[in-house]
Amino acid sequence: MSDQEQLQVELFVKAGSDGQCIGNCPFSQRLFMVLWLKGVTFNVTTVDMKRKPEILKDIAPGAQPPFLLYGTEVRTDINKIEEFLEEVLCPPRYPKLAARNPESNTAGLDVFAKFSAYIKNPNPALNQTLEKGLLKALRILDSYLYTPLPEEIDENSAEDETVSHRKFLDGDELTLADCNLLPKLHIVQVVCEKYRGFKIPQEFSGIHRYLKNAYQREEFSSTCPAANEIELAYALVAKPLK
Repeated sequence: MSDQEQLQVELFVKAGSDGQCIGNCPFSQRLFMVLWLKGVTFNVTTVDMKRKPEILKDIAPGAQPPFLLYGTEVRTDINKIEEFLEEVLCPPRYPKLAARNPESNTAGLDVFAKFSAYIKNPNPALNQTLEKGLLKALRILDSYLYTPLPEEIDENSAEDETVSHRKFLDGDELTLADCNLLPKLHIVQVVCEKYRGFKIPQEFSGIHRYLKNAYQREEFSSTCPAANEIELAYALVAKPLK
C-alpha cells in the first residue's frame, strides 16, 4: 500500500443554504476538480459557516473553507494547496495537470473582475459601460479559445491551421487553468442571466464550445453547486438597477 493510499485526504468546502449541500465557492470547486482529476481517493466535507462548527476550531482555527487535510497536515492557502497537490500527486502514478502553455493560465483572467463590477453596480447610467467591459473580457477569452496553440499547428501541412478545435484552454484535457476558470465562468453565466437578463452572446462560439465540453465532464459538472445556490449567494450582491 502506497503512502497516498494510507494517508487521509479530505477537502473541506463551503456548505450551501441547507448546511449540507455544496455552496457557491469557485475556490472550493477548483480544488474539488483538481483532486478528482488527479484520481486520488479523497473525502469532501461541507462546512456550514453559519454554525461555526467545532471541526473548524479543532482542525483549522480561524480558517475559511476551502482547506485541505492531507494526512495530519492542514493546508489553507488555495494556490499553495494546488502547487502541493501537483508536487506530491505526480507522475507516473498521477497525471500532471499544469498547462503546457503559460498563456492558458491567464486566459479569461479579467472576466470575473469585469463581471463583479457589472453585477454589483446599482446605477443604470453605468450599466452599458460595465456590460461592454464584460463583453470585451469575454471576447478576449473567446479569441484565445479559437486561436490554435503551437502544438496544433502542423508546420509540414500546406494548409494554414487558423482555427483551434481543442476542447479546453490548453488542449483536449482539463488542466489547472480550467479548474481555475470554469467555476467562475459558470457563476458568470448563472448570475448574469438571473439578475441582468444577460447571456453570453452566441457569437462567442469558442466559449460556448468550451462550456459544452466542460459540462460533459463529470469532474466539472458534478462539482458545480446548484444554480439556486449561486443565485442565493448573489441575491444581496447583485444590485438592482434603480
